[in-house]
Amino acid sequence: MKQKSGDRRSVYAAIILFGVVSLFGDVVYEGARGLIPDYLYYLGATALIVGLVGGLGEFLGYIIRLGSGSLSDKTRAYWFFIFLGYGLIVSIPLLGLAWTWEIAIVLVLMERIGKGLRAPSRDTVLSIVSKDVGPGKAFGLHELLDQVGAVLGPLVVGLLMLHTFNNYQETFNFLFLPFLFLVIFLGVTRKKVGCRIYVKEKTPSGKNKGLERSFYLYTLAVSLNTLGLIPVALILYQASVLLQPIGQQWLVPMIYTLIQGVDAIIAPVAGYVFDKFGVKVLAFPFIVSVFPPFFTIAGTGLEHLIIASMFFGVVLGMQESIYRAAVSRFAPIQVRGTAYGIFNAAFGTAFLISGGIFGLLFDLGAPLMLTLLFVVSTQVLAIGALSRAYTK
Repeated sequence: MKQKSGDRRSVYAAIILFGVVSLFGDVVYEGARGLIPDYLYYLGATALIVGLVGGLGEFLGYIIRLGSGSLSDKTRAYWFFIFLGYGLIVSIPLLGLAWTWEIAIVLVLMERIGKGLRAPSRDTVLSIVSKDVGPGKAFGLHELLDQVGAVLGPLVVGLLMLHTFNNYQETFNFLFLPFLFLVIFLGVTRKKVGCRIYVKEKTPSGKNKGLERSFYLYTLAVSLNTLGLIPVALILYQASVLLQPIGQQWLVPMIYTLIQGVDAIIAPVAGYVFDKFGVKVLAFPFIVSVFPPFFTIAGTGLEHLIIASMFFGVVLGMQESIYRAAVSRFAPIQVRGTAYGIFNAAFGTAFLISGGIFGLLFDLGAPLMLTLLFVVSTQVLAIGALSRAYTK
């Protein structure tokens, strides 16, 4: 690497550059995620299709990390995966050229595949860069800049839809601009950090300890929780159903902005509470997960969807901060990489199944009581599995 080990200023500059790259990436794809369900509905997609696409996207984003992380470690081609993964974000601005929902879905999934390709390599390089200042500070600063983009993106997209009188093509075309900035800053970051990353691995002494039953119980608990949580894509889809007939669909990405804003507030608080009280605090987001589907399905007005979005933001903030942090409590360091791979695969699979189930319930007009029975049952089972996990 080009930096000197004692040059903390250079280290922080590199970390900030990585954060700025993520910021512009989030402006593009998080901004678009607030509009994609509405766009697919506009192109003729059903709730089932929207739910499955949202779930499949998350599934691919998680499951691909298993292979891309392992391959990048073996080849040390970290920058190749970083550039390829971020490069696929170009599929989001290209949505303006899609004339059918089938083409739009392909482009949406390409971006999620890109996330699965780049995330392990980016985090590996970031952890190497930050060795002199501590990974906690580095990832915290990176997440802060990342979340700025996650809030700014849907806000910009919403204002663009308002300014262009709900012109999807012009709105998506504008996203080429932040994508261009992303590419520029990515090139600067590579130059700053250096193109050759060396990792010296130490073989742990003693006999490796495998994953215990408590880890699998915890993974089951999170999977059940995710299974019973309505996907954000379907909350936004319901908003589109209400807002498109009155020409106010620019409000859909604004609702997503609200979700990201709540996420940004909750995540650091959840991290502090988790450090103090441990895994048992996850029972709280499991309980809260009942409210987003209830207000989305039982409500008839926009205010109900806003309430559902606020509750969803609370759960999302905890998913992104303490769900993964808790894995370290159940997995010894020697097999933690494997543990995260299994956890991410289960997490992504639950997203996929959840999207299909809730989308089908929407399209079939299932009775509210049947939907609530499914939601409450999964969360009760999730809390039971969580309780068994942390008492082992």
